[in-house]
Order: sequence, then C-alpha cells, then structure tokens
Amino acid sequence: MTRRRFPADDPERRLWQDPDRILSSIGLREGDVFVDIGCGEGFFALPAARCIGKTGRVVALDINSDAIARIREQAESEGLSQVSAEIKEAEAAVICEGCADIVFLGNDLHDFSDPGRVIRNAHVMLKPSGRLVNLDWKPISMNFGPPLEKRFSVARAKNLIESGGLKILSAQDAGPYHYLIQAGK
Repeated sequence: MTRRRFPADDPERRLWQDPDRILSSIGLREGDVFVDIGCGEGFFALPAARCIGKTGRVVALDINSDAIARIREQAESEGLSQVSAEIKEAEAAVICEGCADIVFLGNDLHDFSDPGRVIRNAHVMLKPSGRLVNLDWKPISMNFGPPLEKRFSVARAKNLIESGGLKILSAQDAGPYHYLIQAGK
C-alpha cells in the first residue's frame, strides 16, 4: 500500500486536523512558551506563534534540516520573531529547565528511537503548571500516516507518559484519525 505524505501547508490535511482548533482546545494563549518537538515543517509551530503573539515564544525542533529551513523562512516572511527553529534530535532536546507552558508532540511519539527519554526531557522543560500534549495517530488502518504496527494505542501512550513522571490530565478523540493526551507534573 502506498502511503500519502502531507506537507505542512496541505489544505486537505486541515480538513481533518485543524491546527488552530487543536491549539485553542489545549488552551494555548498569548505569552505562552510552546516547544514543538519533531515539528516537521511547522504545521503546529507556525500557528502557535501566531497565537502566542510577540510576548510568547515558540521553539520548533526537528532533525530534518530542510524542514527547519522552511520554518525559518516562513517565520521570517511573516515577521514571527518569536519563533526559534533548531535542528535537534528529540532524545537530546532539553532547551531549558522549567520554561515551557506546553511541550507538544504532534503525530510523532511513535517515531522516536527512545520515546521514554523524550517524555522525561519534556518533564524537565515544563513549568510546574505546564503540560505535555501528545497528539498522535489512532491505531487504525488507513492509507496515510505511519504503518499500523508503529502506532501507539492510547493506553500505551498513557503508560509511557506516566512512566516519565507525568500525570494524565485528559485523553480524548481529536478527529477521525487522532487522539490527544494532556499531562502535567
């Protein structure tokens, strides 16, 4: 089966995964510090920057240098000086201690070589009132997204997050193909 990949600006993807709606649903607000680990081309990082305004900060991290270059270019063209985009492996990503309001994992927890380490790093970066947000693929068969055998069930993702020292605050459907888990310290 051929799997379709969706670029960051794909209007079809926005029909079933609206970043503005998702960011609003997790309570992102002006002035927040938003860390997007595995940000890709900025599908969530750029809308987050527009939401948090000039008083906030977005740190977008990914191992793909081309994706980071595209985020930097788009942020510059929009005057989003609050965006910092860095080439960094998720397992090595600790950009601060206790600075993040939200550490966001968008469609990628299953991709990390050591997802437990990524969760532990997120724990370090979160403010005491901060939240980890894991938006990921439901373990159902479809012709796009990661292979079914790579996807994490909600139970498996929750267990991994709790093993990283965080407490599950909520878990819910996030459209036809995804679930959303929020956790705090």
